[in-house]
Formats: sequence, structure tokens, C-alpha cells
Amino acid sequence: MGLRTVRGVSVDEALRMVLMLPEVDQRLHGNHIGFRVRDKAFAYLCADDLTMLVKATREEQAALVEDDPRAYKKARASGRIGWVQVRLRKAHEDELGDLITEAWRITAPRLIVARADIPLC
Repeated sequence: MGLRTVRGVSVDEALRMVLMLPEVDQRLHGNHIGFRVRDKAFAYLCADDLTMLVKATREEQAALVEDDPRAYKKARASGRIGWVQVRLRKAHEDELGDLITEAWRITAPRLIVARADIPLC
């Protein structure tokens, strides 16, 4: 991923990253806030406000956990998708922004992604 910024992302910063993406809605999912695009989840803010779960490819999941296990932890995996548990206070803002944007890209319908004016990570 890109150059790293200062470590630590606030809940407000994480929410801004998610909600700036096209056609995102949020809803309660148990004790978490789920973020969806066209009714498909790509991220969750956990009830503790300290962690997020973000969808990723298995390769991205493995790379993040290996590169920075203090910030990223393998949450679960199924098929080609892996979920990453992100410790917000340990994550880098630019890395988390890239991860959230890519999660949205692999979840959103192709037409929405094609129309979006979002630079590739």
C-alpha cells in the first residue's frame, strides 16, 4: 500500500472514509454498525468503537496481518473473501482508507464502480 501516515485513526475519520463512498448505507447489525452498498456488506464498526471489520481478498488479508499484526488481525475467510479486524488506534489512516475503498470496490456492482470518481488504490 502507499506511504504511511501517523498511526491511529479516530472513529470519526473511519466513518468519513466509509460514508464518502457512493451509495453506502448504514444500519445496525446486532451491536455493530454495518456499511453496505446495494445491500451487500463491506465493513462493520464494532460496538467497542475501537475496531472495524473490513472485507478484503484473502491475499490482502494475509499481507496486512503479516505486515502489521498490531493493527490488523485475520477475522474470518470464506471463498476468495477474507475479513480483516482493524484496530483503529494502531492503523495508519492511508492504509485504512485504501482497505475500505477496495472493500467497497469488490462489493459494489460493476456499474456503480465504473461511474464512481474514485482513484484506484
